[in-house]
Amino acid sequence: MAGGKETPRQKMIGMMYLVLTALLALNVSKQILKGFITVNESIETTIANLEENNKRVIEGFKAAAENNPASKPYYEKALEAKKYIDETVKYFEDTKLKVIKETEKLPNVDKNYKLDLDKGKIDDYDTPTGMLIGPDPSKMIDGEYTAKGMRRKLEKLVSDLTKLVDDMQQNPKTKFLKEDYEQIKKKIENLKPKDSDKIEDGLKQTWEISNFNHLPMAAVVTNINKMIADMKNTEAELYQVFAAASGKIALKFDKLSAKVIAPSSYVQSGQTYKADIFLAASSSAMTSDMMEVLVGAEYDSITKQLKSPGNPIKIEDGMGKYEVQTGGQGEQTLKGVIKFKKPDGTYDYYPFSTTYMVAAPSVAVEPEKMNVFYIGVDNPVIVSAAGVSPTDLQVSISGGGGKIIPKGGGKYIVQVSTPGECKISVSAKTKDGVKPQGPPKVFRVKKIPDPLPKLGGKPANGVLEMPKIQLGSIGGVGAEIPGFDFDVKFPVLEFTFSAVVKGSLKEFKCSGPNLSPEAKAVLQSLAPGGKCYFENIKVKAPDGTVRTLSTVSLKVK
Repeated sequence: MAGGKETPRQKMIGMMYLVLTALLALNVSKQILKGFITVNESIETTIANLEENNKRVIEGFKAAAENNPASKPYYEKALEAKKYIDETVKYFEDTKLKVIKETEKLPNVDKNYKLDLDKGKIDDYDTPTGMLIGPDPSKMIDGEYTAKGMRRKLEKLVSDLTKLVDDMQQNPKTKFLKEDYEQIKKKIENLKPKDSDKIEDGLKQTWEISNFNHLPMAAVVTNINKMIADMKNTEAELYQVFAAASGKIALKFDKLSAKVIAPSSYVQSGQTYKADIFLAASSSAMTSDMMEVLVGAEYDSITKQLKSPGNPIKIEDGMGKYEVQTGGQGEQTLKGVIKFKKPDGTYDYYPFSTTYMVAAPSVAVEPEKMNVFYIGVDNPVIVSAAGVSPTDLQVSISGGGGKIIPKGGGKYIVQVSTPGECKISVSAKTKDGVKPQGPPKVFRVKKIPDPLPKLGGKPANGVLEMPKIQLGSIGGVGAEIPGFDFDVKFPVLEFTFSAVVKGSLKEFKCSGPNLSPEAKAVLQSLAPGGKCYFENIKVKAPDGTVRTLSTVSLKVK
């Protein structure tokens, strides 16, 4: 076709070639579309989890407000924030469903619609662009269910929420701590649509252009769902800060345990043993400035004041931790007063008294770390029996696929392989033969819990934000269990790194814990506001199993 006279047939063939070339240039590869579908499904799961969590939190907040007048103003403001967010989320949901409906040419679409690689028109970018941007991106259309409409809704949401927390900060009944106030203002500000300073093909990359112009339907739906997830996450942050400020967290009894209180903890054979058995609740957020356990204090019920101050003990997980070195044997008395600070700043006093018997030691099997044996690690225990030398003890284990290894001096290592229960039996060699030292001790056998992914030295639970200057600290993915009593390793076998770069999804499968050079280059290229994902993170657990960790979404600040 470069020159010379062509026959009609040659001209027709040449024209068909040009059309085919154009179609190939416009076609979006199935791999990219598949990546969008995978990311979108992960975001939809996140949204569902956030909705369920927010529902539970607001219901708990309501119960706290009914019993605590100081919580009520914060609860009412939480409902106001929920209304703003729900209205904006609904608008984005409606816009997304309208895009799907028009693109797929369907009569109706509900929120349960799933993107399908083999069905529909998820690679169609003309219809979504026409609906949201219009035919000329330099002169974007405006109105209901357009990109500009979504931007206005987000900006209004940011404005409404900002005014809400600013007004609360000015009201003594709904005031925040300075750090909490600044934190929530920053979280709200992150929702605001932001334009890029970049210009591509002579077109400024505004928020609308970056998220919706000339992108396939799969990408548009994914971007809208990401914005919905951000709003739901902000809703969760608002509830948390509001509840903390109202004192609701301090009053939330989140630890339940069975308790047995008996008039005496020592009875002789033939006597009747009596006890009250009930479910006790405590709060892990309770600290010494909210509650004091004063051992030895005395309370006057008439004046409602302390007659003697007593001695405060350490508070952990909302409970006083009392320890005393026992001396002589016999019945001992422990009494005192719990001093509880109410939300209005006044105090209630709760006297307590109990007795306990100090006797000679008996057989004991005590784990050195936890009351559970974990599969794949050495579980140290100490075994002792009253009046019996450690060298005269015979210790055995049954159940849990376990074995017990003596280490000397009453110390043993327990190794288990099957979840469930195991029993440790202790016998002593005496002059009359081998005699059991009490009934077997029962322990639970569990798998080590899944670790959290770790990026740049920080555990990442779902979503992580990081300044661009710190991206260089991310060389790959690690895994750890924060606060776990055992030093366990979870070597990373492989993971998938993906990021959206200029509207295209780049995906790299990385072997081992480190980013491939290509993946690292893409990570370093991300600008503030950019996002990437670490998915299908496979690690090898100490018990030999391979586990897949949850996806981490990293946003560059």
